[in-house]
Amino acid sequence: MSATPFVLFVCLHGSAKSVIASQYFQRFATERGVAAESDSAGTEPDAAIPPRVIAGLRGDGIDVQGIRPRAVTAADLERASMVVAFGCKLDDPPPGLVLHHWDDVPAVSEDFGRARDAIAARVRTLVDEIATA
Repeated sequence: MSATPFVLFVCLHGSAKSVIASQYFQRFATERGVAAESDSAGTEPDAAIPPRVIAGLRGDGIDVQGIRPRAVTAADLERASMVVAFGCKLDDPPPGLVLHHWDDVPAVSEDFGRARDAIAARVRTLVDEIATA
């Protein structure tokens, strides 16, 4: 585990919830002046981020055009200070890994704004917790 907190957000396809969470984590950490890093991954990654996610984040001033969904790796899990999983199971997480399940977040495909708002609120709280740790 690195000295700088690294939060890995993981969802099934690595193309919606985890991407939204990672992007908002980076935004909120920067705004708060918190030295922390994040990334997104999937257990069964899609080939690309869906257009509705790209458009929704673009509307929020976040450009994800260059990001491609990728599979979560053992190295990701070893590096992570914490993993937040959205409705998926991780195979063989390292012992002692801090793992949160945010399984009750609304589906992005049904309502981007509602899902984004739920994710952003939790991510803001997470950044606040890291800032005060």
